[in-house]
Amino acid sequence: MRIAQERRALVTGGASGFGRRIARRLHEAGASVAVVDIDGGRVKETVDGLGDRALGITADVRSAEEIRATVERAVDDFGRLDTLVVSAGVFHVGTLEETGEDDWDRTLDVNLKGAFLTVKAAAAALRESGRGRIVTIGSDCGRRGFPGQIPYVASKFGLIGLTESVAAELAPSGVTANCVCPVACPTTGMGREVIGWKSGRSGLSAEQVMEATAATNPLGRNATEDDVADAVLFFLSDHADFLTGVTLDVDGGARLGSIPGPR
Repeated sequence: MRIAQERRALVTGGASGFGRRIARRLHEAGASVAVVDIDGGRVKETVDGLGDRALGITADVRSAEEIRATVERAVDDFGRLDTLVVSAGVFHVGTLEETGEDDWDRTLDVNLKGAFLTVKAAAAALRESGRGRIVTIGSDCGRRGFPGQIPYVASKFGLIGLTESVAAELAPSGVTANCVCPVACPTTGMGREVIGWKSGRSGLSAEQVMEATAATNPLGRNATEDDVADAVLFFLSDHADFLTGVTLDVDGGARLGSIPGPR
């Protein structure tokens, strides 16, 4: 897969989960990468593991001021910014009755408002680069509703809409914006939360939950972090020059329907 040479990338949520794997894969492909996360310790660990061409920035995506300063620092250090991956996110699980306003506000603030503020702050630099790329990390929860995850589902549906609108607005400047929607991955923090929740509800062990999830996926396995990173790198590659406003399900066919009744 051909990644445009010497890309300058900023990855939010870049110190854990999908964001961390994407930052590593971009760096391996020759990009300069700004790893942005609220967890300063993990930022340092991630950047130390990358070495040259890596910049660590501790910032809260909910703060317009911090995100503007983050983008400015990345542009100053790299000379330009042409790639943005929006991966920062939080997960909330609980029934409608169990979900409070604080749960709703925190989830929407990080997952949706944070994405808006980040794209807004980076838009000018992406336009000026002449080859801007945006990829947002959605979820299967942005494609259909699930019980017990109302704020998260709402935030990810909104993220897809935000991505499509940004794609339409920035297309005349040659900037593309696409969204990748994975199913839960057992090695990420959110994936472990989902497994724990399912384990508590079902009485099954975490290993049994993972086995059952894999067995019920049409392709017969769980998602990996590299499955998602591969999809992101495709959108950032030369092969995706004519794709924008696309939402790609990385789910092993989980959205595929079945014929009801006897077969």
